Amino acid sequence: MRILFVTATRIGDAVLSTGLLDHLLRTYPQARFTVACGPAAEGIFARMPRRDATIVLEKRRFSLHWLALWAQVARHRWDLVVDLRGSALAWMVPARARAVMRGGRRPGHKLLHLGQVLRLAPAPRPVAWFDVADTARAEVVLPGEGPFIALGPSANWPGKVWPPDRFVALFQALSAPDGPLPGARPVILGGPGGTEAGLAAPVLRALPGAVDLVGRLSLPEAAAVLTRCALFVGNDSGLMHLSAAAGAPTLGLFGPTQAGEYAPVGRRARAVVAQGAAGQAPMTALGVGEALEAAIALLRQAEAAAA
Repeated sequence: MRILFVTATRIGDAVLSTGLLDHLLRTYPQARFTVACGPAAEGIFARMPRRDATIVLEKRRFSLHWLALWAQVARHRWDLVVDLRGSALAWMVPARARAVMRGGRRPGHKLLHLGQVLRLAPAPRPVAWFDVADTARAEVVLPGEGPFIALGPSANWPGKVWPPDRFVALFQALSAPDGPLPGARPVILGGPGGTEAGLAAPVLRALPGAVDLVGRLSLPEAAAVLTRCALFVGNDSGLMHLSAAAGAPTLGLFGPTQAGEYAPVGRRARAVVAQGAAGQAPMTALGVGEALEAAIALLRQAEAAAA
């Protein structure tokens, strides 16, 4: 059985789609998969079981990237084509069955919309794939028992970024002798490039003992690192979704984006939202005290789940 899975350009959306892939892997144990995604999201699928290929969809003028993708997949007959981009591609390649996500914005969490593509309720939770080499790398960069608190101070646009000094104050409260994770060490995560480094720099300067992993990990390595952390706190970002998928206690910080649509999904994940109109409040409207209260509640939830 051959399955073509066309998914997102952005990391966060790609992570959310892994629940559908996990469902298909379990439902069709003999199936082989080809995944098409954007360049940033390629690493999400690098360790996926039974993946024959990942086709990287580089955006081109006049939507010519779709023609390039068609040229690579039209020569095969697919048992199932899943198209989460809502394109015409699924109808232009030979396939026994097709599942195409309809376009347009709708109310409700993105995960619910993804589940509807395969008529799954509840929608399957995202997963994070990594291997023993990624785990070994995580043990090298985070030696010892911790505890470690991971911070994700970057995002794909400035409006989603919580002020750096508040990340610092939150970490200090969490790791204080009377805090929930006394003596914890900060771990700063972010993607490659100057923008990510610039957003992380003020936090790194204020926390000189932090482990600086900004731009230094592949996505599977980052997932393995996050499993070693007692807590992740970060802006609404792909890293936040990866953390939740990896199973780390994950607190997502929301202001001008809708937590109802993009809150982190996992057994130990929750969002804390800035005061104000839903999806319109500035990140400065989210106080350290509110984030601390949400983090403590999340850690208690995680402890209860592990008991």
